[in-house]
Amino acid sequence: MATPKFAAIKQYILTQVESGAWAENTRVPSENQLAEQFNCSRMTARRGLTELTESGVLERSQGLGTFVAGLKSQSSMMAIRNIADEIKDRGHGYSVEQVQLISTQATGAIAIALGLEEGAEVYHSLLVHCEQGVPLQLEGRFVNPALVPDYLAQDFTQQTPHEYLSMVAPLTEAKHTIEAKLAVKQQLDLLGIPAGEPCLQISRRTWSRQGVVSFARLIHPGSRFRLGGHLTFS
Repeated sequence: MATPKFAAIKQYILTQVESGAWAENTRVPSENQLAEQFNCSRMTARRGLTELTESGVLERSQGLGTFVAGLKSQSSMMAIRNIADEIKDRGHGYSVEQVQLISTQATGAIAIALGLEEGAEVYHSLLVHCEQGVPLQLEGRFVNPALVPDYLAQDFTQQTPHEYLSMVAPLTEAKHTIEAKLAVKQQLDLLGIPAGEPCLQISRRTWSRQGVVSFARLIHPGSRFRLGGHLTFS
């Protein structure tokens, strides 16, 4: 089966970026140029550019063109996506290490976040998500056992907590805060970064129709990650 033209265009651009042939901020060929090069419609070329822009590989500047984005991995501030999908959409390899998956007691802050009594049982997972073998995100997640009773039976090297929770307790609401943090020793070791490197922490509560499902702290090395988004106003 022949590769769709838009996919071939995406792979061509990714190859140029990955090989270093196109450095950060390099202007990429226009829709017309790609359409001519790949013998396809301008709409097909636009789809390839749009999908790479949405995944953070490229950046578009109105009136100037499309450019290779900065080297840091990027997530959207306005959407909650599966990190494995984000990494794969950039054409990169995804891997994960499951550090911990246990039952524990909710401390004050965790109990408040999940709407439980202090000392109540909660489930906790700790994972390191990697891009091209390099740690990108340390995910510490606390889960309400009443809403997700089989959480501890999962293998999160096969599917992410986000994928599993989306299936068993579909998301209806989410709230997150973003702040700069200095990592503690365990976090430094798991992320493979030196002491003093600033990190970006996203704290996120998620709800299903039954109530608060989980509270997660997502920690990213500042040198490897950034948040972005695009808003359109009428």
